[in-house]
Amino acid sequence: MSKINSSIYDYIKSTDKILWTIIISISIYCLLLMKSVSNAGVNFLTIQSLAIFMGYLGAICLQFIDYRTIAHHWKWIGAFCVLFIIYTLFFGITVEGSSGVNARAWIRLPGGITFQPSELVKIGFIITFSKHLYILTKDNNKILFKDICLLLIHAMIPVILTHLQGDDGAAIIFMCMALSMAFIAGVPMKYFISAFIIGVMLLPLIWHFLLADYQKQRLINQINPEADPLNMGYQQIQGKLSIASGGIFGKGLFHGPRVINGVVPIQESDFVFSVAGEELGFIGCTFLIILIFALLWRAAFIGKTACDKLGCYICFGFFSIVAAQTIFNLGMCLSALPVMGVTLPFFSAGGSSTACLYLGIGIIQNIYMNRMDKKENKLLEE
Repeated sequence: MSKINSSIYDYIKSTDKILWTIIISISIYCLLLMKSVSNAGVNFLTIQSLAIFMGYLGAICLQFIDYRTIAHHWKWIGAFCVLFIIYTLFFGITVEGSSGVNARAWIRLPGGITFQPSELVKIGFIITFSKHLYILTKDNNKILFKDICLLLIHAMIPVILTHLQGDDGAAIIFMCMALSMAFIAGVPMKYFISAFIIGVMLLPLIWHFLLADYQKQRLINQINPEADPLNMGYQQIQGKLSIASGGIFGKGLFHGPRVINGVVPIQESDFVFSVAGEELGFIGCTFLIILIFALLWRAAFIGKTACDKLGCYICFGFFSIVAAQTIFNLGMCLSALPVMGVTLPFFSAGGSSTACLYLGIGIIQNIYMNRMDKKENKLLEE
């Protein structure tokens, strides 16, 4: 028994207790919100609890595997991710939503469980893109134009594949991840400026040839959601009403009448922020945002103190997922951005997203545990 206690003590001592405290607090908050929305029908509490449990198991396992060893196999990880998305394109489950949404982004696992591969691919992309950036910058070499072209190809593979799935929300997140990680790695600013100029020039082509009719309508409706209050503008209008109805302290946890009646469509996922707003008010929304900011701060801190650039890039890759999804999700809920099907990280219902994000926590914990190791692993030189 003493050996077991000693092992547990050594484990706790070696990990970042601040990060675990933040993520446990987020998990508890999330489950409270899931308990609330479960009153309206489906038992999201059970589904989310299982996802969180699996996520914690995965995180604990990954934190004992050297992240440099994982990154050493980046080509295999990249190939697996590409094949996983391609498999979903041909054999995945098509989900048809309102207003023309049609995305084949899920697969069915044994037992009737559905899984969204793009969520796992996000974690894989962090590893592969970080390793790619590390190879280009490890000797402080000047990044050449051909290197930028290869990085662009690397970044566009998941963007294009998820777009073909009909999941443009995921495609946008992949773009944000690639841009932020490249910026942290020191890619010259002239390339970002050039990319911005080219992107602006391509807007007419994107509008006419890439965007579906329902996406165009969402962008047009964003200017004035009240112009179509029973269709395109309904979800955002009702979401804002729920948030506003909570006032400072909210209606009380599990006592929000709009939550109980399911007034806001998909309130358990894309619009879970409206649940916090109605039932816990301004205080609850502020606390939720503080928890996410605390997680971002800790990921950035661990990245800055990592023993090498690879660890730094991985931490900021995870940072970019959480930051981008938070910005887009809250923007949707507050009508500052059009609805694009992006979940609030760690809070929205969705076993795939939740479990996979915890895998990222495990890798960051490993980077923290190896922060004092200043010796370059020979695998990094290969």
